[in-house]
Amino acid sequence: MKALFIVTGRGIGGDAVTALNIAHALSKYGVECEFALDHSAPGLLLKKHDLNWYKISIPQAGGHAATKKTLAKAAVKTSKAAVEAARLIRKVKPDVVVGVIGGGAVVGCLGAKMANTPSVGILITPADAKVCTKITTTVALPESNLFQLDMNDERIHKAFSPVDPEIVVGNKDKALDKLPEEFDSDRPTILFSSGSTLFEKMALGASKLGKSGVNANILVVGDPLEEKYREYLKEKNIIYLGYIDWIRDLYKIIDLAVLTDDGMMIQEAIACQLPIIALLGVKYGRYHNLAAIFEGAVLESELEDILKVTEHALTDLGKLKENALKYSEDVLKASDKIANIIYNRIEG
Repeated sequence: MKALFIVTGRGIGGDAVTALNIAHALSKYGVECEFALDHSAPGLLLKKHDLNWYKISIPQAGGHAATKKTLAKAAVKTSKAAVEAARLIRKVKPDVVVGVIGGGAVVGCLGAKMANTPSVGILITPADAKVCTKITTTVALPESNLFQLDMNDERIHKAFSPVDPEIVVGNKDKALDKLPEEFDSDRPTILFSSGSTLFEKMALGASKLGKSGVNANILVVGDPLEEKYREYLKEKNIIYLGYIDWIRDLYKIIDLAVLTDDGMMIQEAIACQLPIIALLGVKYGRYHNLAAIFEGAVLESELEDILKVTEHALTDLGKLKENALKYSEDVLKASDKIANIIYNRIEG
């Protein structure tokens, strides 16, 4: 049995992680998994796992930040891309196509329909929900507008983001060995991250906290979207680590994580039972209200309130960890839940 994953994005961040984690879970069902990315995608994450991929067109409309203009432009490109995807599907002959997020979900599911192949769409945006739910089986992740709705449609499933269950198996000593000498293990440690890419507002949040003189190590990870963001990270308390591939180890020394209000990293932190602050509006002003989904485990903060919310969190770490524990098991089971939905499409 074979699954073809058609994945939006550059193959280096959260979309690719989502695909790889589902594929890993699906492989336990005896399913061989192959991947397709956009022609322009560097695919660094797939390279790291020694995986090859097919190259097709996967237009993006901007996700949750999409406008009528970008959607209209993407619609024209998507029609052509779906035909290209259908050709690939007929060539590869998978038993199921998995369209992963945004353009990947839309192109994958439309292409599969043209090629008369079963498909599953993994959804997080209004656009992928609007298209894919009309033509195939779908899985709405927490960022999707469908996730918090009451629905009675057997083809629309809900699941937490498919974190790698191994995310909880980090090594504290390995992380400590990689940190510079200015790291003080006697102080609480706060992580600032917007994923593999460091966005400006996340860098500003770390800078603001650093200037406050808070008694904590402030760790920042991610490759800056623009080089000028590095200037924000020169405060005394900030340790900038850049892009790292040892986040599992780092989670073992974190007391509080300041993350973006979207899925994968928040749910990795939930799996690790870490207290979380969701810094709002980091990625193009998007808002997913994950604090409502993970009630009591995630606090929200605007940039101007980051010091106040951080101080509150540091005084209430025990309660936040206790609330994260309520969700941890279901988050760790999400990959297998999604894999089972996909496997059932092959079988049925």
